[in-house]
Amino acid sequence: MKVKTMKWISRSVNIVLIALFFITLGLVFTNVTSDGAPKILGQELNVVYSGSMEPEISTGSVIGIDTNINPEALSEGDVVMFQSEPGVFVTHRVIDVVENNNQVMYRTKGDNNEAADSSLLLPENIHGVHSSINIPFLGYVMDFANSSLGIALLMIIPGILLVVSSGKTIYKALKEQRNLKEESSTEEVAL
Repeated sequence: MKVKTMKWISRSVNIVLIALFFITLGLVFTNVTSDGAPKILGQELNVVYSGSMEPEISTGSVIGIDTNINPEALSEGDVVMFQSEPGVFVTHRVIDVVENNNQVMYRTKGDNNEAADSSLLLPENIHGVHSSINIPFLGYVMDFANSSLGIALLMIIPGILLVVSSGKTIYKALKEQRNLKEESSTEEVAL
């Protein structure tokens, strides 16, 4: 009974390690090879660095942003990601749609902020609309995975664990096969 339980645990650990290895490999690959943020299911994955949208979107969350939108057709309640200054993106909710001289603009506000943003948002500054993807704390892992140390640890350690686990399995199988051969040769000698 113990042997079967140990084999089952060993196989389960191997499956989990292999799955983690390939998931990590995929995330690292998409992060390294993509221009900008990685995309999954057509959604750009972005990390949230502030708490302005809490509790709906926590600091360190990874959110999906749909960039294939018409920035002039947004409505009140949409959560948008926009560029507030070069290289700085903000995710806030549209609280008002303002039309001024046939120009659509948006008033935005972080759910956790006291006041609305100081300036109106122009459609050309909108990067996309928040989709249903919202994975808390994964942003911390993605940032770590993008670092040199993170790439090394997340690729090398699971790889080493996988090689060691496979080596142990192969060693046990060879040992078991050798024992079977010895038993069969002992039986032949006895006959």
